[in-house]
Amino acid sequence: MKKVSLLLMIFGAALLIYGGYSIWEMNHNEKQNLVEAKEIIEKSKENNEEKQLMNIDDFKPEKGDVVGILHLPSIEGELPIVEGTSEEELEEGVGHYSDTVYPGQQDQILLSGHRDTVFRRVGDMEIGDELIVELPYGTFTYEIESTEIVPADDTSVIKSTYPEEVLTLSTCYPFSYLGNAPDRYIIYAKPAK
Repeated sequence: MKKVSLLLMIFGAALLIYGGYSIWEMNHNEKQNLVEAKEIIEKSKENNEEKQLMNIDDFKPEKGDVVGILHLPSIEGELPIVEGTSEEELEEGVGHYSDTVYPGQQDQILLSGHRDTVFRRVGDMEIGDELIVELPYGTFTYEIESTEIVPADDTSVIKSTYPEEVLTLSTCYPFSYLGNAPDRYIIYAKPAK
């Protein structure tokens, strides 16, 4: 009986160490990518000063590319945006769902993130709070208009909103849930007036 107890304790400790390392690694990757995103934005600002403006049509990131920064002022969030929403990309920052557009293209922009890393505090945000997307070709400010909770397998939130531009944030819900969460927390924001 003592051997079984010891084995269970060792197994539990190994799981805690693995989980802790995984969270540390995601946070480390997020910080590195935020530095890279800031460098990309700074370089684009220098180019703009030299009249070498980037056109939105020239902005075509590849999967895994760091593309910009999502600012969440009300919760003091500053997060790197990465192209793609596979598990690998979501470990690097906020993922841009590739089948949606980018700001300035008058359709749905979908950004996803893990509730236990990049989107840990989005539940604290309120209607009217600002979301700012900073990309090499411009900075775009949105205002939260509504939120909803949907089942995890509900893909109806991914849809064209043309000609209306809507920034949609998606993360797992409930926020304190351990394991694969049964729902998704969705935030809808429209360009600030």
